[in-house]
Amino acid sequence: MTSRQNTTVSTGHLLALFTILIWGTTFVSTKVLLIDFTPVEILFFRFLIGYVVLILIYPRSLRTASFREECLFIGAGICGVTLYFLIENIALLYTTASNVGVIVSIAPFFTAVLAHFFLDGEKLTRRFLIGFGIALSGILLIALNGSFVLQLNPAGDLLAFIAPAVWAIYSVFMRKIGQLRFHTIGATRKVFFYGLIFMLPALFLFEFHWELGRFTSMTNLSNLLYLGLGASALCFVTWNRAVNLLGAMKTSVYIYLVPVITVVSSALILREQITWVIVIGAFLTLFGSYISERKAHNLNNKNTNPRMG
Repeated sequence: MTSRQNTTVSTGHLLALFTILIWGTTFVSTKVLLIDFTPVEILFFRFLIGYVVLILIYPRSLRTASFREECLFIGAGICGVTLYFLIENIALLYTTASNVGVIVSIAPFFTAVLAHFFLDGEKLTRRFLIGFGIALSGILLIALNGSFVLQLNPAGDLLAFIAPAVWAIYSVFMRKIGQLRFHTIGATRKVFFYGLIFMLPALFLFEFHWELGRFTSMTNLSNLLYLGLGASALCFVTWNRAVNLLGAMKTSVYIYLVPVITVVSSALILREQITWVIVIGAFLTLFGSYISERKAHNLNNKNTNPRMG
C-alpha cells in the first residue's frame, strides 16, 4: 500500500472505533428511555432528530442514476433503520441492555456470510467458521444466563439474535452504495429518509403518542439528543464512511467491542448485575470473533479495491 492508502485505511479504522464506542452505550440510553417511551417512539424521534440534523448539514439533493440504485437506498433504510432498531428496541423490553449488547455482536458473522456471496474480495474461510462456533457458544451462554438468574425473557434474547442478521443485510447495501461514490452525508440522509417512511406504518401498529410533556425531563431529552445527534446523525455517517474505506467485513470487526462497552456501561449506569456466566460468555464471544476475523482481515487487505482504501 502507498502512504495515501495507509492513511485512508487508518482513517477507516479510527472512524469505526469512534462509532462503536458511541453505539456500545446506546443500549443504556434506550433502556432509560423505555421508562417513558415505547420502542417505536424512541426509534421515530431518534431518527427524526438525526434526519433534520443531516438536512441542515447537507441540504443538497442526492439523485440516483437508476431505479436499481434507488432500491439500494430503500433496502438500506428498511434494514438499517426501520427493522434493525425496532427489533432491537423491542428486545430491550424483555431482556437486559448487557444481553442485547453482547448478542448483537454476532453481526459480523452474518455480514461475512452475506459478503461472501454478494461482495467481491470478501470470502469465508475455515478459520472463520471455527471462530464462529466459539463465539456462538459464548453468545448462547450469555442468553442462558437468564435461566440461571431467573430475570430474563428468552423472547428478548431471540429478538436480539435476529437484529444482527438484519444489520448484515444493511452492511451489504451500504458497501454497494459506497462503491457508487455518493457523498457520505447525503447518502446517509437518504437512507434515514426511507427508514422514516417505512417506519410510519409501525406508528399505527404499535403504541405511539405525541405527548410533549415527556420532553421536559432532562433525562429523556438528553438521552434522545444523544441517540439522535450522536448515535444516529454523526455515527451513521462515520460508520458508512468506514464501510466505504474498509469494506463491510473489516468494518464489522469493531462490533466485537460492543458487548464489552455495553456490559461495563450497563453496570456503571443501570447497576445491572455482571455474573460469571456473562463474563465467560463475553470472553468466548470476543475470542471466537478474533479468531474468525484474523484470516478474513488479511484476505481483505489483499483483495480490497485500492480506490476504497
